[in-house]
Amino acid sequence: MAEAPAAQETSTTPNFDQKHPLENAWTLWFDNPQQKQTTSKFGQTLRPVFTFNTVEEFWCLYNNIKTPGQLQPSATFYLFKDGIEPKWEDPRNFNGGSWTANVPNRSKPLLDAWWLNSVLACIGEQFTEGEEICGVAVNVRAKGDRIELWTKTAANEAKQTIVGRELKKFLDMSEATKIGYQVFQEVLNSKTKAKDRYGV
Repeated sequence: MAEAPAAQETSTTPNFDQKHPLENAWTLWFDNPQQKQTTSKFGQTLRPVFTFNTVEEFWCLYNNIKTPGQLQPSATFYLFKDGIEPKWEDPRNFNGGSWTANVPNRSKPLLDAWWLNSVLACIGEQFTEGEEICGVAVNVRAKGDRIELWTKTAANEAKQTIVGRELKKFLDMSEATKIGYQVFQEVLNSKTKAKDRYGV
């Protein structure tokens, strides 16, 4: 009677050297001005922290920095596609604007969750109109924290509406909660608080 063939050994050792590339490279920026900034002085304390282009590099960065909920008021994290500075003057931002989601009840756990979810949606290319996405920011402020999603073509209402609705979905916001979209050039040119161009 023939012997049964020996079971072939299979390797179950994970390959920790393998990297999972992202579709775009992204740069984390940090700004923490010590005094209120005027429009002309904006960006003087803005600094790039790290650029990454793999899933592994992102988690290495994320797990070794403070969360937004641990930052002092006036601090801002920006995560932008590499090559785009988080300034309205950047050519990729100049004709754009941003969706703003205000964190309710000054909840720091919710702030951290919204930041992570919005970042993962960006670097994971989850937005249908992904080419519109310039970057995302989290603003820690004494009057209330917020997430801002920057896009490049403010005049295209259809695309911006899609982006805004998807942002609400990724942040698990209720349909009744409204967010607004402001156009950067209107904010710059307005002598009073600029109104939202769109809302969802």
